[in-house]
Amino acid sequence: MALRTLLLGALSQALLSFGQPEVMEIYNPSDLLCTCNQIAATISDVSQVFFPSAPMYLSDIEHATPSSTEASACSVEPGSAEDVGVILRILGSARTPFAVKGGGHAFNPGFSSTRGVQIAMTRFNETKVNPMTSTVDVGAGLIWDQVYETLEPIGVNVLGGRIPGIGVAGLTLGGGYSFLSSQYGLTLDNVAGYELVLPNGTVINVTSEDDDLWFGLRGGLNNFGIVTKFILKSYPQGDVWGGVRFYSENQLDAIREAFFKFQQKTDTKAEAAVSLSYSSGQVLCAVLFFYDAPTPSGVFDDLLGIPATRGNVLTGSFFDFFQSLSAQGDFHGYRVFGDTASVIQYSPAVFDAFVDQTKLWGARLLVLDETATVTLTQEPFGKGIFSHGSGSAYPPDRSHAIFPSSHTIGWSNASLDDTMASALRNISYSIRAAALADGQDVSRAALYPNYAISGTPLEDMYGGNVKRLRKIRAEIDPKDVMGLAGGWKF
Repeated sequence: MALRTLLLGALSQALLSFGQPEVMEIYNPSDLLCTCNQIAATISDVSQVFFPSAPMYLSDIEHATPSSTEASACSVEPGSAEDVGVILRILGSARTPFAVKGGGHAFNPGFSSTRGVQIAMTRFNETKVNPMTSTVDVGAGLIWDQVYETLEPIGVNVLGGRIPGIGVAGLTLGGGYSFLSSQYGLTLDNVAGYELVLPNGTVINVTSEDDDLWFGLRGGLNNFGIVTKFILKSYPQGDVWGGVRFYSENQLDAIREAFFKFQQKTDTKAEAAVSLSYSSGQVLCAVLFFYDAPTPSGVFDDLLGIPATRGNVLTGSFFDFFQSLSAQGDFHGYRVFGDTASVIQYSPAVFDAFVDQTKLWGARLLVLDETATVTLTQEPFGKGIFSHGSGSAYPPDRSHAIFPSSHTIGWSNASLDDTMASALRNISYSIRAAALADGQDVSRAALYPNYAISGTPLEDMYGGNVKRLRKIRAEIDPKDVMGLAGGWKF
């Protein structure tokens, strides 16, 4: 027992030495309450403020994981863009911290949660198809499940999230990798317009003619105001083929080789991702398959030839396929942090690094918390993925493709938050080092903002675009209203 305690303490200290502790500002509760009451007295009847005793308050502040949920002084559900403007003017004048929640899927604490005023975009929930322009108006309070369900009977689709529960706003404003991205680019490449409430409360429409804001909103997240509506390009959508198959550790060598061969093929209708997790001393593997047609072309034959322990692939509607992935987005009440590394390809050497890191940290973290889980996912796309759009905040370099990887850790003990964050940074550093050792030029490869862990330098995500983004932000928000909200700030 004493040895185990000693090991736990030593490991915790070693991990914490890599941490980046953050300072939390303290606000006067009476000042926060005053701001809440002022908002309640000023907004129109289509909007509403809720306090901790109200059932809707709990729904408004709830996030996908407990680690990114905070007890706000109040929540407000604006029902119009004009009321969003009223709220922003009050918050800016009072210098009250706030957060904007779309789907509530952000893993980083404080990015869409706050101890101040929680703005919940729930009432912006319309999905409107525009057949004449092949676009869809999508409210910023929706999750992709709702959008896909509405579009299915119409036979069109948009580029959105890949697991249930993801919010429209965060994914779109941060970049957006979709099952259709190899064909059409990122979600931000398929935005035709935004309805935006500026930090001063003015409601405007932003299109490609608005050079700076168009550049900043496409990957720059919540730096330039609050988006209330997205106008997304739509595409015809028929039945698709896909599903998830699971494999034991003794199949990893075969998966590694087949997955690398898959990446050499050029069929942009095909997507696959490999997730590794640690359980009972072994690395388990899940492969997600997607093909944008009822029958795949043979691009998956090598992967499908490997015996699976369970799982299935089927032909059906896009929405049915998407709903079949519900377990992938269920965190079962665990605390969860995420991070990322970017690679040019998931070569056999990089694949092996993912296996090694899953084993290493899966075993180490289970010593600290018996509920701890480590899941590392490799996500390749078509090599032309960045060719479908023009200059944008993210990615800073469209000259060649880089692919994000998703690293997540789940656990129960809140006292281990800093330890888990440090572990994630170690994992991401090791994956990047493996790619560099493999000859991949990723020393300046941009990290995906929607995956990156809190504390990641802006330059690591936005590269040479940071200077321009800071200039745009200073012009749009001279009073730093959006600086009162969490997230990446220029």
